Amino acid sequence: MAVVETTTFRLAPGVSRDDFLALDRHLQTEFLYHQPGFARRTTAQRGTEWVVVTLWASEADAAKAEDAAAGDPLQTGFDALLEPGSVDRRRYDTLD
Repeated sequence: MAVVETTTFRLAPGVSRDDFLALDRHLQTEFLYHQPGFARRTTAQRGTEWVVVTLWASEADAAKAEDAAAGDPLQTGFDALLEPGSVDRRRYDTLD
C-alpha cells in the first residue's frame, strides 16, 4: 500500500519565496529522488500557508527517508527556512 505524506508549514520571518523554492528544488532533486520508494512530490502555496505532498511506495520507505534526512545538510537547510512550531507532518495510506 502506498503512503501519501503531507507537510504543512509557514516560512520563517524574512525568508523569501524565491529562496525557499530554490532550496526546495535542490532537496527534491539532490536528496529525495535518490530515496528508495520515492514516487512523487509537489509543493503548493496559498497565502502564507504551504504544503508539500509526497507519495511513497510504503510506510517503511517514508520512515527510512525521514531517518536519512535527519543528518542531511539539505534537509537541515530546508528546515531552517520554516517557521518554528508551524510544521505539521502526517502520513495516510492510499486506498487503491
